[in-house]
Amino acid sequence: MLNDIKNNAQTRMAKSIDALKHTLTSIRTGRATPALLDRVTVNAYGNASTPLNQVASISNADAHSLLVTPFDKSMIKEIEKGLYNAEFTPNTLGTAIRINMPPPTEERRKELAKQVQKEGEGAKIAIRNIRQDANKEIAKLVKDKAISEDEKKRGEDDIQKLTDANIKDVDKVVADKEKELLSV
Repeated sequence: MLNDIKNNAQTRMAKSIDALKHTLTSIRTGRATPALLDRVTVNAYGNASTPLNQVASISNADAHSLLVTPFDKSMIKEIEKGLYNAEFTPNTLGTAIRINMPPPTEERRKELAKQVQKEGEGAKIAIRNIRQDANKEIAKLVKDKAISEDEKKRGEDDIQKLTDANIKDVDKVVADKEKELLSV
């Protein structure tokens, strides 16, 4: 029973860290990566929220620009609109679109670092909430007399160690992203 609770908590905490990593990929660092366009949607064939990567291939043209090549050439205008709506400035090159990523200013990099900190704090809160849920499940087992007080204490200690390790992982992910942001 305790192992199930611990495994469930570990799985949920790992998902929180994965979500943080995914969120941080969309923060611009000055380097062009196709992941920056993951949240861009376009109006394709009547569907207003089609992800860009489903209607075009996205590749690095060089270190500071991306190349978007539509699968269907008639989609160029819709892709341009989607990029403008996502606050990118597309340059159409006939059958492809180039997006230049100028390096952010010092002030902008500091703003982005604060945003990264905020996202990291959100992940830590999620992990602490998972800890709280796990501890409630353990307390319920004690109340139902399924486990002893000693087992409860051991289980809570294991959950706390798990929480500490995952929060350390969040700190590392945030520190790595900040280093990447500030060393442009």
